[in-house]
Amino acid sequence: MAELTKVTIYTDGACSGNPGPGGWGAILSASGKSRELSGGEALTTNNRMELMAVIKSLELLTRPCDVKLYSDSAYVVNAFNQHWIDGWQKKGWVNSAKDPVANRDLWEQLIELTRKHKVEFIKVKGHADNEFNNRCDELAVMQSRKFAKGS
Repeated sequence: MAELTKVTIYTDGACSGNPGPGGWGAILSASGKSRELSGGEALTTNNRMELMAVIKSLELLTRPCDVKLYSDSAYVVNAFNQHWIDGWQKKGWVNSAKDPVANRDLWEQLIELTRKHKVEFIKVKGHADNEFNNRCDELAVMQSRKFAKGS
């Protein structure tokens, strides 16, 4: 079996108001090349933008990869590393408070994508000294401002 391509991804989401105009940003690096991507929505939440950054990044990968995914979102990282996803699915998509899991549509997309790749979720401190996380934040904020203006 061929060795999987190693890919590093940094992601971040931003929202002005919650809900409000939001954006996401990501940086993908593999084989010595990097690519930035971003997007947003006029009315969304911060957590949806955090998830969209991860989804859009993984969707770009055209074959199974070995991914190290860095995020400052405890919501995203803990859902996988602390197996919240498994519990939500076993309980019929309700959380520990017996409420429906928020953003189920995006979680289901993300679960499908993580089945195609070997993904390690790594938590980074937001708004600190990580240049890649800071750049993703810049991209996300730019998008949220763009959607705040109605573009």
